[in-house]
Amino acid sequence: MCGRFAFYSAHEAMPALFGLDDPIAVEASYNIAPTENAAVIRLNERDRPFGSMLRWGLIPFWSKDPAIGNRLINARSETAREKPAFRAAYKQRRCLVPADGFYEWRAEATGKQPFYISARTGEPFSLAGLWESWRARDSDNVVETFTILTRTPNDYVGRLHKRMPVVLDPEAGRDWLAGTLAQSGSSDEFPATPDDYLVAWPVERTVNNPRNNGPDLIRAIGAEL
Repeated sequence: MCGRFAFYSAHEAMPALFGLDDPIAVEASYNIAPTENAAVIRLNERDRPFGSMLRWGLIPFWSKDPAIGNRLINARSETAREKPAFRAAYKQRRCLVPADGFYEWRAEATGKQPFYISARTGEPFSLAGLWESWRARDSDNVVETFTILTRTPNDYVGRLHKRMPVVLDPEAGRDWLAGTLAQSGSSDEFPATPDDYLVAWPVERTVNNPRNNGPDLIRAIGAEL
């Protein structure tokens, strides 16, 4: 799964990586947690990418209880097209989630050890996501939320966890937004993330607390994986 991620290069990445006509203001965060707002990229009515701040944890449009979003922070890419909570969004409401890296935890003798995983080049990338609009009955207040798709990991990330987020390069990201990528819902249709693309290293357990935020959270406390 993907339970925490970081995005701290928004000023440079939003226009360069996503070609936004009107970049939005995004505060750097090294510890984005479920239920928090994060930047996502969608297409407007002219098929141009635009940025928005959405809450992490998808609330299906048909849900009566918004608390369901707390459990729907991830969607399995292999089944999202068919699951009631995600299938409408999979067909009509795709998004990209900009990230500089994400965290995974490995079980060790001393407890679960967090690792920070980023591109070996240090450049930001995007994660495949889905979004939804939800409105409570008898209310005009609309809540927009998102979830991150996950897949079977490559061999490198598989040394840490049995799942990883769907990482997309710029071309695949454009195809995902346009609806031309993974139309059948098979994770095999997503481009594989090469084992040498990502790098991981252990970090302090202070990342476990979502109130903690800052560049010290991604500081290595040991050798690379």
